[in-house]
Amino acid sequence: MSLLKDKVAVVSGAGSGIGRAIAETYANEGAKVVITDINEDHGNHTVKAIQEAGGEAFFVKADSSSAEDNKRLVEEIVKKYGRLDVACNNAGMGGPATPTGEYEPESWDKVIALNLSGVFYACRYQIEQMTKNGGGSIVNIASIHGTVAAPNSVAYTASKHGVVGLTKNIAAEYGEKGIRCNAVGPGYIETPLLTDHLNKDMMEAVARKSPMNRLGTPQEIADLVTFLSSDKSSFTTGSYIIADGGYTAI
Repeated sequence: MSLLKDKVAVVSGAGSGIGRAIAETYANEGAKVVITDINEDHGNHTVKAIQEAGGEAFFVKADSSSAEDNKRLVEEIVKKYGRLDVACNNAGMGGPATPTGEYEPESWDKVIALNLSGVFYACRYQIEQMTKNGGGSIVNIASIHGTVAAPNSVAYTASKHGVVGLTKNIAAEYGEKGIRCNAVGPGYIETPLLTDHLNKDMMEAVARKSPMNRLGTPQEIADLVTFLSSDKSSFTTGSYIIADGGYTAI
């Protein structure tokens, strides 16, 4: 319980799946964790789990696709703790499965608003506060589809490529100010996003896409994110680290 001792951290989309695992791991490593999610029940459930395990957390309901909500979120964190040291921008969505030539503009706008614009808005206000702190660490959750295509998911692919570019720009601009920014690209992870929409045969087919022949777990992503969030990775910034069981290696 020491990697993030006395750090103040925020995790978006922390009500379930990868986001919840990251929030719980942050807390296990000593951070005071601010949970944010559009789903209040899910967010409070994560807070309760952290508190029952002896950690410190509180919930702020926010729409990650809203610039105003991202600004308010940072303000509430600073009001309570006086600073912000670590941020993981995890909230995102997949969007409909449709070929590019049939993809509705409204669907495109919705995915880009959350997956890309939302990450920019979050970083915008996190950076502003971290500059006042004298530094901090931001980890943006991209995807393997920040480097390879996801056929029939053009908005998702474009948004995740955008997150990787955004991450690199921030690293280049703010390295001298002590702010690090990295991106993580999860492969196929066993979360409700998969388990709620795929049957057993489909899950096995997805697992076979990687040389490790299995799905990843939220905890495996959380451990990587926690490392990047901590001083153990103090010379790592602008990186895009893929955790996919070897999916993109072949």
